[in-house]
Amino acid sequence: MVSMSNAEDTRRFYIVHPLDDVQEEKRDAESLGPMTMTPSVKLSLLALRGYLIVMAVLVLYHVLDLAGVFHAHVMR
Repeated sequence: MVSMSNAEDTRRFYIVHPLDDVQEEKRDAESLGPMTMTPSVKLSLLALRGYLIVMAVLVLYHVLDLAGVFHAHVMR
């Protein structure tokens, strides 16, 4: 019985940098067609859209509040 520590490993591995490697064929995006979305993906994207709209409204409100649009001008 030969143990792995005493066995001579004859395999050799070479490291090839991606810039020196043979270029692979890229996928043509036009031939793929539209992707189908599951209901959970649609719901997630709808929630993300709603979140982004709410955040944009809050930023707009904060900018207008800093500009003094919502404060009553008090004249003394």
